This record gives sequence, C-alpha cells and structure tokens, in this order.
Amino acid sequence: MKNILLLVHDDDGQEARLQAALDITRAFNGHLTCLDVSVMPLQIADPYGGLDASLLLGDEQTREAANRTRMEKRLAHEDVSWTWIDRTGTIAACIEDEAALADLIVVNRQLDKFPVPDMRGVAGDLILKCGKPILAVPDDTLRFDFAGRALMCWDGSPAARAAMEAAVPLFQKAGSVELFEFEDGSVTIPAEEAAEYLSRHEIHAVVTRRKNAQRAAEAILSEARHGFAYVVMGGFGHARLIEAMFGGATRLMLMHSPIPLLLAHG
Repeated sequence: MKNILLLVHDDDGQEARLQAALDITRAFNGHLTCLDVSVMPLQIADPYGGLDASLLLGDEQTREAANRTRMEKRLAHEDVSWTWIDRTGTIAACIEDEAALADLIVVNRQLDKFPVPDMRGVAGDLILKCGKPILAVPDDTLRFDFAGRALMCWDGSPAARAAMEAAVPLFQKAGSVELFEFEDGSVTIPAEEAAEYLSRHEIHAVVTRRKNAQRAAEAILSEARHGFAYVVMGGFGHARLIEAMFGGATRLMLMHSPIPLLLAHG
C-alpha cells in the first residue's frame, strides 16, 4: 500500500478521509495523491439551464480552489510525500480515471452529518467498476488505527478473497485479526483455510462463527461494534441484482458502520 489515492472535496467527510489517508501513508512510507474534484452540477445536462449550470460550476470551482489553498498549507506540514490533481466531473468517474496506479482509494461511507455528496453511491460505483480496494470511512473518523483489531468478514466468495488479499499489508500491522464467518449455508471455503493462507504471511488469525439467528448484514454490523479498528469485507456495489443476491451487507455497512471499511470486489 505505497500509493494512496485520496478524494479531496470540501464536504463533511473530508477531514475524516484526510486523517485516515495520512495515517496509512505514514504507516507504509507511501505517497499520497490528492484528487480534488469540482463536482459537475446536474443542470449542466439541461440545454435550457446552461447559464445557471455555468454559474453553479463556477461557484464549485471557486470553493475547491479555496479548499486546495487550505489543504496545501496543511499538507506542507505533514511528514508525507504528496501530489495534487484537479479534476471536474462526477466524483466516481474522476476517481476511476485516476486510479490505475493506486493501491488503495480513500473515500467515505455514507455521510451522516450532511448526506451530500452521495458517498455511498460513490463507494458502490467504485467497488463495481474500479478494480481497486476502497477504504470507506465514517465522517467522524479521527484516525486510522492500523495497529488495532481487524475484523475480516469471510464467506469464501471471490470478493471476500480479493478483500483479504488486499488487506494483507494492513493485517501484518494489526494487533489481531478475526475471521468472522456467518453460518447460513453460503460459505464456499471454510474460514480455517483463509486462516492458513494468512499464516503464511505471518498473520495468525482467529476464527469466529455465528449461526443464522439474524441476517448476515446485521450480524456483521453487530460484530463490528465490539472494539474493532476496521472491517475488511467483499464489496458488491449497489446494483439491484447484486443487492438481492448478497443481502445488502455492503449497503448496510456503508450506511451504518461505526468504523472504517476496506472493500474489494474481486
């Protein structure tokens, strides 16, 4: 995780994104790429609202120019290597365009204080289309505790395997790793095999199982509240068919997780 791509935008989640990205960049002696997106107004597609849209876009670009000035002053005093990119467009599309050489993308889960931009939608689009692990943080995140307890949600699916592989560098710095398996008949590879895989990376995970007293999504959310620093899980985006197939666990965690989420699609 040497190349960290951070979404920069003047919204209620920016400080949380920045703190998490800085912590990870420092932990891995990496490089932080700050992608500042001026969001294209929806009215820009309306041929009869072009003037209003242009004014809105101009206001957005002015806000982001001021945001860049503030952020660059802060970054000048941080002990990380960084570069800056300015883009205009939709957030997800701009991130996708700049993500080819990123090892990790830092965004938010759904914002709680003021739910604009639609960060849950951004994260869902990136999970499905980007092919990179996504770190989605709550908007009250103060730091990313990479030395804390890690929760790996395991069902043996390609997405879970991709998430586990992406998280190996973090797991190697974690205080402990728990492989959490929900017994509902969907597990294709037992968690013990995942634990063996991790042991070859000098990661000694413990396996925890829960029976189907509740849905997997609620079980994961409940487990995440038990003193963990972050959750790693396979991500399935927000397409209706995928939500139906996998019970909306990704959606629920992006809405309510109290801790950062590392998501990958596989």
